[in-house]
Amino acid sequence: MSKILEALKTRRSYYGISNESTISDDQIVEIVQEAVKYTPSSFNSQTARAVVLLGENHNKLWDITKEELRKISKSEEAFVSTSEKMASFNNGYGTVLFFEDEQVIKGLQEQFAAYADNFPVWANQANGMLQLVVWTSLEEAGLGASLQHYNPLIDSEVQSTWGIPSSWKLIAQMPFGKPAMQPGEKQFQPVEERVKVFK
Repeated sequence: MSKILEALKTRRSYYGISNESTISDDQIVEIVQEAVKYTPSSFNSQTARAVVLLGENHNKLWDITKEELRKISKSEEAFVSTSEKMASFNNGYGTVLFFEDEQVIKGLQEQFAAYADNFPVWANQANGMLQLVVWTSLEEAGLGASLQHYNPLIDSEVQSTWGIPSSWKLIAQMPFGKPAMQPGEKQFQPVEERVKVFK
């Protein structure tokens, strides 16, 4: 079996992560940079963008998310579990933010009008591939991660806090760190019901 498939088999959602890393900050950045560079995209459009938050910047993101969620919580009692979840992400070592540059997408829509409706869809597909490449690469490096979606709730604060271009649309957040606990056993639907083969 290929190394890629072996890595995919071990990739899981880790919610119990610590503020330690198994690799250097430079290696984390390199993983994200290489993934952004080499993950395919339609028309080689390269619309995906990423931001790596480490240290206090990582903590700030989850503090922002917590406060934005508090604003829409029905009560303090209802907010307890949300607060605990935010604390689990805050306990991590860093976060990767995934974006799409809508300005590039708009340019492609104007240049190739016949495919205009497809470009946002294709961009999301490419971003999903990028997320998986980063996630699997972090897993291979001994780091646990999960994929979160607190956008558009946090978009405005993220943009203003880190000076993110207005054309960058936030797609997902990936907190990561050294695993502090193992995830539960994953259940699978029968693959024979999900893949059809015709010879």
